[in-house]
Amino acid sequence: MVTTMMTRMTTKPLELNPMELVKLMHLCSVSLPVGAYSFSQGMEYAIDAGWVKSTDQVHDWIECQLLFNLGRVDLPLLARCMAALKQNDIAQLQQWNDYLIACRETRELRMTDLAMGEALKRLLPTLGVAPVFTKPEPVSFVTLFAVACSEWKISTPAACLGFAWAWLENQVAAATKLVPLGQTQAQTLVARLQTTVPEAVDLSTTVHDEQLGSCLPGLAMASALHETQYSRLFRS
Repeated sequence: MVTTMMTRMTTKPLELNPMELVKLMHLCSVSLPVGAYSFSQGMEYAIDAGWVKSTDQVHDWIECQLLFNLGRVDLPLLARCMAALKQNDIAQLQQWNDYLIACRETRELRMTDLAMGEALKRLLPTLGVAPVFTKPEPVSFVTLFAVACSEWKISTPAACLGFAWAWLENQVAAATKLVPLGQTQAQTLVARLQTTVPEAVDLSTTVHDEQLGSCLPGLAMASALHETQYSRLFRS
């Protein structure tokens, strides 16, 4: 049975063997063909509407999502998916997958998750990862990220850190195009947000089942309004 709260993970130094680290870097690479670069996850509308105008405001937008979205939805559910896989409990994995999809508050956020999930689903068999789900059903990108990490013996703390880091890089890349930011500004922003990544992972370990879910109405509004934005660089 999956526990209602995961064990605190980042208080101890991570130990990764070379192949575990290489596999994690592969899975988190910006060149992984899952289409993450196609989605701004609400940021494009926030910038177009003037909610986010500067590097500091981009920092606050991303930091808020790391702590109150990834830290309370994606990361704790990634850990739960990996726990279910460790126990070979596919029914439990399916439950958490369905919960993940239900947590997407707008059509755009749902499409982002499922489109990336579908791309990763096609990719994993070519990398030696056997399918877990036998029926053609919607699968969250988070769920399949957990499947890959479990197959490659990547620890849960490392998987959560890698997932959060890959998400952060994609958000900064989107901001670089949209604000726009210079390359130096973008790298400074990444450096400022680095400490928030392990903080979000630590936060995710304190979230009980009944506390799963985010409450970011501004993000939901930006994502929904992005669907009818006059001119867009990113998919909706």
